Amino acid sequence: MEIDILGIDLAKEVFQLHGADRRGRAVHRAKVSRGSLAECVRTLKPRLVVMEACSTAHHWARRFQSMGTEVRLISPQYVTPFVKTNKNDRNDAEAIVEAASRPTMRFVPVKSVEQQDIQAAHRMRAILLRHRTALINQMRGLLGERGLAISRSPEAFKRAVPELLRNSADELTPFCQTLLTELLEHLRAVEERIHFIEVSIQSFMKRSALCRKIAQIPGIGPISATAIVAAVGDARQFRNGRHLAAWLGLVPRQYSSGGKSRLCHISRRGDTYLRTLLIHGARAVLRFVKSKTDMHSVWLQQLIARRGYNCTAVALANHNARVIQALLSSDASYVSRGIASIAD
Repeated sequence: MEIDILGIDLAKEVFQLHGADRRGRAVHRAKVSRGSLAECVRTLKPRLVVMEACSTAHHWARRFQSMGTEVRLISPQYVTPFVKTNKNDRNDAEAIVEAASRPTMRFVPVKSVEQQDIQAAHRMRAILLRHRTALINQMRGLLGERGLAISRSPEAFKRAVPELLRNSADELTPFCQTLLTELLEHLRAVEERIHFIEVSIQSFMKRSALCRKIAQIPGIGPISATAIVAAVGDARQFRNGRHLAAWLGLVPRQYSSGGKSRLCHISRRGDTYLRTLLIHGARAVLRFVKSKTDMHSVWLQQLIARRGYNCTAVALANHNARVIQALLSSDASYVSRGIASIAD
């Protein structure tokens, strides 16, 4: 029995296998446990192993690659159209093989352990930032009930709370002061953890030549650079910069038919976290564009006048995504277009 493509429907404990020969005929179907999956793949010796790019997929892909087997990962949204009749593990494994057999199918590159470490740091940072915001909002709400208003800024909040706790004894009872003090200590502990993770991200930044290269782009800092390199990896998988921008959801969504082209708002596909970082970085650039006279800044000023601030921020994020793809897929270095001014 020669298996050309082996599709694996991943799960927590029981994995469904579907093997096909070069003509696409099913030659092997089986269910295996987690402990015996690696040995089963080693025994079957398939030419290609295909899985959906979901939880644990990169771990198994690295493990199969270490055994000398070629591995490809497919986005789940590309597998769904090939599921026949009812959805179950057996049909899912067969659909994975069917999808992988298409000549135009797009695959997800396997992430390294270091890439997943960087992504784990970003996930933890995002959770802690949401937790910090929730703590601040909770304390602002408790103080607001006592007639004490504080600015939304985290820095202004941290400056104002100790003073309010000392000078508002008439409104804040000792019990309420104790609760707020405990919340404030918890907030400081969360910020210490955020600082530790950001220091770790800075260390990843210093060790990665790719991160340092794309960080030269205006609007791309250490947080954005490390997150993009961890998620994208080898940008040569994208044919050009527009494909990377489309993968991030920074291009217009199309609803065209009958020869009529209809462009809507941005598609918002792909990684929301990366898209948010790029747009926030673009907004940081736009804050200081008004007083500049270089070519890049003048282009942004004209775009703001024509389309507004938010559209310009998305356009700059799209532009940065295209530049990032060019830098990550070649040995070129970033050259700023803002060196020469219009007056020159």
